[in-house]
Amino acid sequence: MAVSPPSAERAILHVDMDAFYAAVEQHDNPALRGRPVIVGGTGRRGVVATASYEARAFGVGSALPTAIARQRCPDGVYLAPRMARYAQVSAQIFEVFRSFTPQVEGLSLDEAFLDVSASRRLLGTPMAMAAALKEQIRHRTGLACTVGVAANKLLAKLASGLGKPDGIMQISPEEAVELLAGLPVDKLWMVGEKTATRLQTAGIHRIGDLQRAVPALLSRILGNRAEPLRRLAMGIDERPVVVNREEKSIGAEETFDRDIDSLDAALAMLMRLTERAVVRLRDSNHLAAVVQLKLRQPPFVTHTRQRQMRPPSAETGTLYACGRELLEQWWQAQNEPALRLLGVSFELTEGQPQDDLFSAQRKPSGVEDQIRARFGDRGLVRARGLAKDS
Repeated sequence: MAVSPPSAERAILHVDMDAFYAAVEQHDNPALRGRPVIVGGTGRRGVVATASYEARAFGVGSALPTAIARQRCPDGVYLAPRMARYAQVSAQIFEVFRSFTPQVEGLSLDEAFLDVSASRRLLGTPMAMAAALKEQIRHRTGLACTVGVAANKLLAKLASGLGKPDGIMQISPEEAVELLAGLPVDKLWMVGEKTATRLQTAGIHRIGDLQRAVPALLSRILGNRAEPLRRLAMGIDERPVVVNREEKSIGAEETFDRDIDSLDAALAMLMRLTERAVVRLRDSNHLAAVVQLKLRQPPFVTHTRQRQMRPPSAETGTLYACGRELLEQWWQAQNEPALRLLGVSFELTEGQPQDDLFSAQRKPSGVEDQIRARFGDRGLVRARGLAKDS
């Protein structure tokens, strides 16, 4: 059965900031420009979150263990993330997005789909909008981004990946099938590890193999997912841009260089993580409805504990007190526990953040958040978070 190529009626942009965290650090500190900058966990068990393009030349990339990154790039600049600062810059970027269209689907702090179909009459061609958007982001933030332009989300995201760094690339419906054909099957968003293995076992390694596959064979392998996947292989993606896609939870976690085996050290870390997560919670204009802890014991045993907040809150002390009770109860139930990882997250609900700790007239929370945005998460730490790790 023939499948027609994707429609050209829609105009979708996929915008992806280039090496976002590292680029923000280089922008804020000109001495870092041109140097290999690696942002992520800086300890022995840390993982790279973002690497500048100078660092990528050494084989350093996202999700690489920091220990290996240091071997490959010993002269790199290794920095802990400043999430509050990145959130500030992200807010500026999304303001630019919404100046082109209200149809914005945020995927992360530095990535989004934009449906600009209805903006063409006012703002010109999709390629013209992509160029103007890049210029406005550079003017507002000093940062570079890459924009993929296509008739659907699948091809727009593929285009941005091929256009990096600091580029614009358009994939037309006419060239989509040929361009997709040479790519591995796991480049399609419906294909996870298990599906890829089943396809490869049947001799389907590339998207071109999927395009030419006999429908009956695909049905035996994939069942009712066969036809939707085959349409994707032909560049047909009917997913809409989902406006106001919001996080359902906000959190922070850390893997430790040495296992934490004292409750005091764990509580100190919990305070630091709570403070870090609350900055993002306030920026989102939500309240925490549920507090959840993630506790990982060596070698790799993970526990979770959670409690509902009544009423919901965005006040650091209140959320920390809830997390503290959960941590103390878990600790007491274990036999000489040790922690390799500790995380805290908040399930979100609508509402206005409360004033934090001091008098309502002083409203210190915003001041605290500004200090952390400028100087990092350790720029201001409550006394509870200063206990030494064991």
